[in-house]
Amino acid sequence: MKKTPLFQAHEAKGAKFADFAGWALPLQFSGALNEHLHVREQVGIFDCSHMGEFLVTGKPAAVALGSLTVADLPGLSPGRCRYTALLNESGGIIDDIVVLRLDEDRYFVVTNAGPLDQVRTILTAIPGVEDLSEHTAKIDVQGPLAREVLLRMEGEWARQLAYWTGTETSFLGIPCYVTRGGYTGELGYELFVPADSASAVWNALLDHQEVMPCGLAARDTLRTEVSYPLSGQDFGPETTPLEAGMERFIHWDHPFPGRDRMIQMRESGNYNRLVAVISEDRRAPRHEFEVRLNGKRVGEVTSGTFGPSLGVGVGLARVEPSAAATDTRLAAGPRDLNLTVVSPPAYKKGTCRIKINTNE
Repeated sequence: MKKTPLFQAHEAKGAKFADFAGWALPLQFSGALNEHLHVREQVGIFDCSHMGEFLVTGKPAAVALGSLTVADLPGLSPGRCRYTALLNESGGIIDDIVVLRLDEDRYFVVTNAGPLDQVRTILTAIPGVEDLSEHTAKIDVQGPLAREVLLRMEGEWARQLAYWTGTETSFLGIPCYVTRGGYTGELGYELFVPADSASAVWNALLDHQEVMPCGLAARDTLRTEVSYPLSGQDFGPETTPLEAGMERFIHWDHPFPGRDRMIQMRESGNYNRLVAVISEDRRAPRHEFEVRLNGKRVGEVTSGTFGPSLGVGVGLARVEPSAAATDTRLAAGPRDLNLTVVSPPAYKKGTCRIKINTNE
C-alpha cells in the first residue's frame, strides 16, 4: 500500500490502518465513536493526502475541463468553489470533483483517490493542466471550533472565508491552498500544503487541546449522517449526475457528455434517485441491502451505518421514482428493517454553512 507523508505521525499516535484505494490510511486513533462526537463538538483533523490535486491554467484549459463536467467553469467567480462531476462519454460519473477558481486564469481541482489514475490521464491530456498530487498533502480541519483554532494559529484567512470559497495563501509560513468545505457537515477548512511540510502542520494543529486526530471510520459516519455520497460506492461510471442526486449542480446550457440523454431522463422523470434514509431504531442499513416498497423491490442501499449524532441507522439508497418521495416508508435487508426517506441532510445540526462575523 502507498503511504501518505503523515504515515509515521499516525503510527506514533497508535493509529489502526486500513487499505483505502491502495493507500494505508488511519481507520481510527482513539475510537470511531469518540472521534465522530469530537468533530461534532470541537475539532477533528483528517489526513486526506491520498486525494489528487491539479492546477488548470488559461481559459482554453478551463473550457476544455468544463466540457467534461456538468459545471459552467468559466462562469465561476474567482475565490468560489464548485462541486461537479467529471463524466464519461455516456454521462456516467468518473469522479466527483471540487473546483476552486483562484483568479482569472487559474483553477485548482481536487479529485478522489479511487479513480485518480483515470482522472489523471484525462486531465493531463489537456494543455495547461499540471498534476500537483505527488507533492501535495491535504489536511482537513473539521468542527465548530475549527475557525477559532486556526485564527489562534495566525490563519487570518479563516476570518474572511465564507462557505464554499477558497484562496491561495500561507499557513505557519508555508504556502498553501485553502478551501472552506469538507466532508463532515461541520464548519471546516481543507488545507493543501507541500508534502514535505505536512508533518509540521499536522503536529502544530495537534498542539491545541480542542484538536483530535480522526480516521476513516469517523469520516464515514460523519459524511453518511449528512447524506454526502462516496465516489465508487454511491455512484460510479454507470450512474449519471441525475441518478446521483446532483441535479442542482448541473448547468444545462453548456455541452457536456451525455447531456441529451440526461435531458431525456429529466423530462421523462423515469430514472432512479439517490435518497437519504433513516431507520426507526439503532439498527443500520447496510451496503447492498435490498430496498422494498409494499413488498416489491425498488432499489438498494448504497451506504449505511449507525449515526451516533442521530441515535438511529442512517444511509443512502438508490430507488425507483415511486419510492423517492420524502416520508416514504420502506423496508430493507433480510429482516425488514424499517426505513423512511428524509430530506437531506439527515443530520441537520451541522455548522458547515454557519455565517461568520469577519470582525471577530
